[in-house]
Amino acid sequence: MDLRDLEAFVAVAEELHFGRAASRLHMAQPPLSNRIRRLESELRLQLFERSTRTVTLTDAGKRLLDPARRTLNQAAVTAEVAASILSGEEGRVRTGFAGASSQRLLPMLATAVRRAYPRIGLVLKSQTYVYTALEELLSGELDLAFVRLPVAHPELSFRAVEVEELVCALPADHRLADRERLRLSELAQEDFVSLAPDQGSMLQATMVSLCHAAGFRPRITLLAPDSSTVLALVAAGAGVTVTLSSVCPVQSVGIVYRPLESIRPSHLVSALAWRTDNPSPALARVVEVSRTALPTPNLEEVDINDAAIGIGQV
Repeated sequence: MDLRDLEAFVAVAEELHFGRAASRLHMAQPPLSNRIRRLESELRLQLFERSTRTVTLTDAGKRLLDPARRTLNQAAVTAEVAASILSGEEGRVRTGFAGASSQRLLPMLATAVRRAYPRIGLVLKSQTYVYTALEELLSGELDLAFVRLPVAHPELSFRAVEVEELVCALPADHRLADRERLRLSELAQEDFVSLAPDQGSMLQATMVSLCHAAGFRPRITLLAPDSSTVLALVAAGAGVTVTLSSVCPVQSVGIVYRPLESIRPSHLVSALAWRTDNPSPALARVVEVSRTALPTPNLEEVDINDAAIGIGQV
């Protein structure tokens, strides 16, 4: 059934005059009459009683008027939704995030997207390690993800969103807790709490590498599945660890955080990444919003040689 024929039927039914209905539809009267005849033939129903002076609806025409109006309204809604999807104002963006630091950045982005484009839904997928998000971006399972620099895949675009300092976490009653800054070598005899070494965590690998550079192998006595658990164990007195400044708010009771002197790398850089060839208009809108919600940090403030550029846990 041609929607234009239904539109012609509703116009004539509401005007009860072919001339006025034709004017309303910006068309000549003969094509309008042809549309009505075609619709009546298709439905095998007479919709109007016609005379030289009057046009009235038949009983069948009266019964079909409301369904025809609903069909046209629904078609208009469908067209509007399609236009919104095409423009990126409506849709879904599958977003991957990992660990404690994303728990600060993600709400900022989600709130900004809801305000700017309330009909875009962020479908959130929590992960433990960022490297799995990169794999899912490449496979098309994700549209957007929080990752770490560098993004060593030519298929992906990215932008930096946060520079995170590597710091030492100590129990609040630790013998070094009152120091403003620490040298990592001062922790050579301490027990360490760590993320699992076989999970691909850049944070864990960086901690071990920094300890080796400081002249010792860290004595890791406890492993934890995520940064939140690591910090809880440190606060409980189980040991010390190296973590990120962005993670510090996760655990504030029973724990202190201290900057580390003379370590290279001293920072990790978080970024948003997406497939360059992803055609989603909604993704383009979210990336656009992210530039204001999560502005690119001034990377000149960090010596690039001091920034760890691997991929790991957030």
